Amino acid sequence: MSEVILEMKNIIKTFPGVKALDNVNLKLKKGEIHALAGENGAGKSTLMKVLSGVYPHGTYTGDIEVEGKVVEFKDIKESEELGIVIIHQELALAPNLSIAENIFLGNEIEKNGIINWNGTINLTKDLMKKVGLSEHPDTLISDIGVGKQQLVEIAKALSKKVKILILDEPTSALNEKDSDNLLELIMELKNHGISCILITHKLNEICKVADSLTIIRDGKTIESLDFKKDNIDEDRIVKGMVGRDLSHRYPERKTNIGEIIFEIKDWNVYHPEKKDRKIISNVNFNIKKGEVVGISGLMGAGRTELAMSIFGKSYGQKIKGKIFKNGKEIILNSVHEAIEHGLAYVTEDRKKLGLILDDTIKQNTTITNLKKISKNFIIDENKEIVVAEDLRQQMKTKCSSILQKVANLSGGNQQKVVLSKWMFSEPDILILDEPTRGIDVGAKYEIYTIINQLVEEGKGVLIISSELPEILGMCDRIYIMNEGKIIGEMDSKNASQEEIMKIIVKDKKEDN
Repeated sequence: MSEVILEMKNIIKTFPGVKALDNVNLKLKKGEIHALAGENGAGKSTLMKVLSGVYPHGTYTGDIEVEGKVVEFKDIKESEELGIVIIHQELALAPNLSIAENIFLGNEIEKNGIINWNGTINLTKDLMKKVGLSEHPDTLISDIGVGKQQLVEIAKALSKKVKILILDEPTSALNEKDSDNLLELIMELKNHGISCILITHKLNEICKVADSLTIIRDGKTIESLDFKKDNIDEDRIVKGMVGRDLSHRYPERKTNIGEIIFEIKDWNVYHPEKKDRKIISNVNFNIKKGEVVGISGLMGAGRTELAMSIFGKSYGQKIKGKIFKNGKEIILNSVHEAIEHGLAYVTEDRKKLGLILDDTIKQNTTITNLKKISKNFIIDENKEIVVAEDLRQQMKTKCSSILQKVANLSGGNQQKVVLSKWMFSEPDILILDEPTRGIDVGAKYEIYTIINQLVEEGKGVLIISSELPEILGMCDRIYIMNEGKIIGEMDSKNASQEEIMKIIVKDKKEDN
């Protein structure tokens, strides 16, 4: 594993007013898994876009060498012809096309303009077998889960005779089982001589599968490490990423829990399209003043559906049950009514549901409470600027200015804008659905600190998270959910990952 297949030398990439990459270097050996770590906005994705031809030669300075030869890619097609394939965090699959059609989309098996469908199906079956998919090649992408969609993306890469596979946050939307399966597949690809560049904020994954590691901070290469030679653990990676020790991943909080501030009773929700399919069944839970409550469960447990149905009936139909705030029943038939009653919901899908990507940070920040910065239905732009800038500073959002478009921010900074938006609505109850998905440890710490500030002010916070360490580290009390039902409740002091999983596994056995 000593042969160098890729070397990026002194890569510099600038955008107006920002140097995104400053003499970054990266070396990848044949048949190794090389992790790329850094905070959101550090330059990881920009570097990979340079490598894959998204940013063509001429828009950056420095050299890229593949198998000892300098390459100058004009576009993605040229990089793919040399076997360099990138799988982005947001999967680029066509949901209404089949697995076979997606794998060979843009790379069709054809002769004289006519697609060879028999050949396509047979090759698809071979590729699916390699990645561990047992579905029929005609299965629509919309009919398989996110974990299997990731495998389709990898099969698509293999169809292009991939030599260097770039995976950007491949497990961010996967449950623990699917994540483990994907990591095992990556290690299997390595055994077949395929080199992988793995971008992930899950440090345990880096330590589990990576052979080497490059840490980038503020657009600069901090260090490159070899797991066989160097003493590497999660704390060392964190220090390299953020430039300081984070001795406690979860900030300490002064606990002052009061009376019940929010309560859900006998909550039932049916699927928005399939009228007879019950998604949420007789759910009861409460949140106390100054308390962080967690909902844990596997993907598909109904956690997001529960949250959205509560937040102004944003999900589902035939919704029944009661909502109480400060002991009084409230009716929330719309998102507007939910906001008026002091609820805020930070969605797990910040790009589609949480932000208006083409608008600025300023516009996204103030949209939930326009009346506070308006008079006679006219927005006071000076007030809007003051509010947006104040929240930008509170959240430590990295940007050129509050006039920057949200689409051009890193994932972690986009998440900070979503939080800023809902903080400006001045909620009493804040529902956070996967609040730190796809963001780095430094940004996570800052978000955890803000959560603590909110509950110290007497607000109630509900966290939905697939990361058990996050649930255990941040929550005072934990509800466990499975198949649309609350199946357990634990005080976080007595909870552990093992105990939570035991309850879920036991419930699944009883259902079977």
